[in-house]
Amino acid sequence: MYYLGCDPGFTGALAVYHPATGNLNITDMPVVKNKKGRTELNLHELYSVLTPPKGETIKAMVELVAARPKQGVSSVFRFGQGYGALQMAIVAHHIPVEFVTPAKWKKYFGLTRDKGVSRGLASQMFPGNAKSFVRAKDDGRAEAALIALYASKQAI
Repeated sequence: MYYLGCDPGFTGALAVYHPATGNLNITDMPVVKNKKGRTELNLHELYSVLTPPKGETIKAMVELVAARPKQGVSSVFRFGQGYGALQMAIVAHHIPVEFVTPAKWKKYFGLTRDKGVSRGLASQMFPGNAKSFVRAKDDGRAEAALIALYASKQAI
């Protein structure tokens, strides 16, 4: 059984965890620049990245997100488009999916909103992947990995 953890957003990531082997494969959210120079999801690459290993069962857990006060209408709309595309790519592969709030999975690990703490915990939990969590901008990778680990512990 494989578990897919998804930290949505253009700077998010996807992490596939195999508890039996401890193997973790992390991919930054595949993005491209559109004709106007804005970042958007590379839908073909996203679909490709989410292709499950042949003959293997995979379950997905996606962080449940929502708009926050003072966010621009345009940016919220673009984020929502990407969030929906992520869900559709998962469903297109017939991968069962569950959603989890940041508060719930972070409480499980005793985390706060501090993304640096998430990166530190991901490095401890996945020492073979620690280099993937070094930079401040690697928080999406760390959180995707921790969501995948959380999913495995919940046996979704």
